[in-house]
Amino acid sequence: MTDAERLTVSLSGEIATTIREAVEAGDYASADDIVRSALQDWTLRRSHRPRAGATLEADIAIGMADVAAGRVTDFDTARIVERGRALSARR
Repeated sequence: MTDAERLTVSLSGEIATTIREAVEAGDYASADDIVRSALQDWTLRRSHRPRAGATLEADIAIGMADVAAGRVTDFDTARIVERGRALSARR
């Protein structure tokens, strides 16, 4: 690895034990590999978060426009359950 910077972090005993056990089991070559993998996963999830929020906001806007335009129906639990049973029976 080039341009590596050493950081010191404090972990709970439980997390430190989990990391040591994963290395001992051969799941990872080192604690560094575990932390690197975890940070890559975190970075990926974090990069997707703004898009998820924007998608939710767009869906809410569509729903609010439907309400404003009167494109809504009463919530009928029995009808929803029956539709689910009918769909399930077709499978």
